[in-house]
Amino acid sequence: MGHLEIRNLHCSYGADDILKSVDLSVDRGEVVSLIGPSGSGKSTLLRSLIGLTPPRMGTVELDGEEINYRNRQSLRHLRDKMAIVFQQYNLFQNMNVFRNVTVAPLKIKKRDKGAVEKTATELLDRVGIGDKHQAYPDELSGGQQQRVAIARALALAPEILLLDEVTSALDPERVNEVLDVIRDLTRDGITMLIVSHEMSFVKEVSTRVAMMDAGSVVEVGPPEQIFDAPKEQRTRDFVSKILRH
Repeated sequence: MGHLEIRNLHCSYGADDILKSVDLSVDRGEVVSLIGPSGSGKSTLLRSLIGLTPPRMGTVELDGEEINYRNRQSLRHLRDKMAIVFQQYNLFQNMNVFRNVTVAPLKIKKRDKGAVEKTATELLDRVGIGDKHQAYPDELSGGQQQRVAIARALALAPEILLLDEVTSALDPERVNEVLDVIRDLTRDGITMLIVSHEMSFVKEVSTRVAMMDAGSVVEVGPPEQIFDAPKEQRTRDFVSKILRH
């Protein structure tokens, strides 16, 4: 039994099926990257897992316990264990960096103020912006804002971290500073699901890679299988195109 079990997951936007029979098992401490063409359902899968776009059908289990996305208590339990970082930073513009990182643990999780502030200080130091506590989002670069967003997610102490194209909105020169933070996190043993178009990074940090197309998982395997010897034709077609550029 995996840390996260996804079985026969379906998700729709209106009349359009975006996810179709998604099956994926993720063990504790794994880094699983989702790759595939635009519109294949990668970001929708992350949004579905966190409950922002609830699944229409199928099951999601955390440590053997099924999540009921239509039950507020079950959803709260899920979000105690899972956090997401989006490609857009979504920081509170009227709050400084320190407040952005501490507000959810204090106001929503009702955690001890001293412990929350200590953790926030440590996290901001860790992501390389310990000197920006009092800065506001519009005073930061895109890379710095994304690092605040990662620190904010980690402040919730999630067991599973979802990263949705966290570098796609950044200038090329800012990409590596965010990727370096994620590289560091992979050494902590936190379970991660990553959607990224940075294929060399995916190949480097992933324990397994899941190829998605048309709302389904086509193939799952270690990076060396997916990138060097894919078993499925759709994977071979996709990989040959992206590695050619």
